[in-house]
Amino acid sequence: MKIICLMFAAMGISGCASNVSNFAKLETVKNVDLNRYTGDWFEIARIDHWFQKGCVNSQATYNIRSDGDIEVINKCKVVSADGKTKQSIGRAWVVDHKNNSKLKVQFPLSGIKLPFLAGDYWIIELDEDYKFVMIGEESREYLWVLSRDKIMPKKTLALLINKAKTNGFPVDKLIYQGF
Repeated sequence: MKIICLMFAAMGISGCASNVSNFAKLETVKNVDLNRYTGDWFEIARIDHWFQKGCVNSQATYNIRSDGDIEVINKCKVVSADGKTKQSIGRAWVVDHKNNSKLKVQFPLSGIKLPFLAGDYWIIELDEDYKFVMIGEESREYLWVLSRDKIMPKKTLALLINKAKTNGFPVDKLIYQGF
């Protein structure tokens, strides 16, 4: 299993989770209206991973596809002399239709859903007005705080980080974005 996980990691896929039994069950939000969720989101904080190394001013755009899945467009500026923009296009699909809060995300867009090559995308906090969201997964290796605005009120961010810490996320590894 370890070799398979290393192969997935080399391909940029988060399909293997660490030992999730060390954590309490991670709760997701009660309901997500995917139509309201679509649009642009600005990254406020994240646990950094190789696929986002050097990224600043990260932004995600979600669009409902004709097949009901979600197009995911991630882009960021890369910290370098030329300051290029990096963009990845992927696809997400709901795996828990009861409340739409658990999805799988796959990059790059291959046209074929391969659940074993997709990462978990669990919506664990969502503002009732869809102004901010926190995404994680059970292994607590991935965490994103996103906002509709480029700047999030410090009090709101502090509440989200506290919730993440309470849920066992290594918040000391968070990096914060500034637009």
